[in-house]
Amino acid sequence: MKLSLKFLAGIVAAVGIANAAFAADISGAGSTFAFPIYSKWAASYQGVSGARLNYQSIGSGGGIKQIESKTVTFGATDMPLPTNELSQYGFVQFPTVIGGVVPVVNIPGVKPGDLSLDGATLANIYLGKVTAWNDPSIKKLNPSLNLPNQAIVVVHRSDASGTVYIFTNYLSKASADWKSRIGNATAVDWPAGIGAKGSEGVAGNVMQSSGAVGFVEYAYAKQNNLSYTRMVNHDGKVVSPVAASFAAAAAGATWNQEDGFATMLTDQPGANSWPISGATWVLFYKNPPDKAATAEGLKFFQWSFKNGDQIAAGLDYVPFPEAVKQKIEASWSQVQGWTGR
Repeated sequence: MKLSLKFLAGIVAAVGIANAAFAADISGAGSTFAFPIYSKWAASYQGVSGARLNYQSIGSGGGIKQIESKTVTFGATDMPLPTNELSQYGFVQFPTVIGGVVPVVNIPGVKPGDLSLDGATLANIYLGKVTAWNDPSIKKLNPSLNLPNQAIVVVHRSDASGTVYIFTNYLSKASADWKSRIGNATAVDWPAGIGAKGSEGVAGNVMQSSGAVGFVEYAYAKQNNLSYTRMVNHDGKVVSPVAASFAAAAAGATWNQEDGFATMLTDQPGANSWPISGATWVLFYKNPPDKAATAEGLKFFQWSFKNGDQIAAGLDYVPFPEAVKQKIEASWSQVQGWTGR
């Protein structure tokens, strides 16, 4: 399936904006990583329930702020909140799908999957230490690829983002220099490059700039035919960003209600593991200001867990196993007004 950025913008308009005549039944905001799957789930769910989702793809930082200020029914984030913050705000937190963050490039003659990178080299590109595509460190990883003597145009997120959190979490594991100088957060002081808002903005900038490199959730790369890279993983194997490699990264993960199901999936061992994998989470209030709206939001995710696996797989997200879904739905008993249906 190929969806253009223009088409995604149309989904934003259709799914994310409610007018006075047709007020949305469910409101959410945050993760751009999760936007492709939430928009597809929402379209199918509306067809069977009549309920509409008003989802604002504004980045995880914005989603957390909106749920904290009680302006949306749920917030969506790719950075799980720690237990002290969950307790402070009275949130229930649970993951919805697993996916992968992928580097994408715009290099003349380089097709999707042609270029391979490792974590140290990727970190050095984003540190501004590797500045040309024919740098020896890149050529060493790609001896048979004809790489141009072209400047690298680094593109990064300008907003607080869970995708940034996953990406910088990986770079902090792959590079001691990155860990000490930049670190891991939803927003960092980028040492090089130009900023763009949202995964949509990063994808658009990479498409328009010859020599560019960026990072997006894999669905954005696939839908817009961006040239994604392969990566050298924790075990030293070169892997492609596909659902099977995202699933391999999660194979040994434990998901526990006690810590809000907060498990990071970057740089996991395993020959087939994609090194920049991650889950995405949503936040609801245990004592919601609008119990009816919250019940509708949980019904949406309940339906999606039951009926949305094929939709998720079509976008190369990895659905959770049934046993994990049961643990997640059991955690909703903490939400006042939720009856289980």
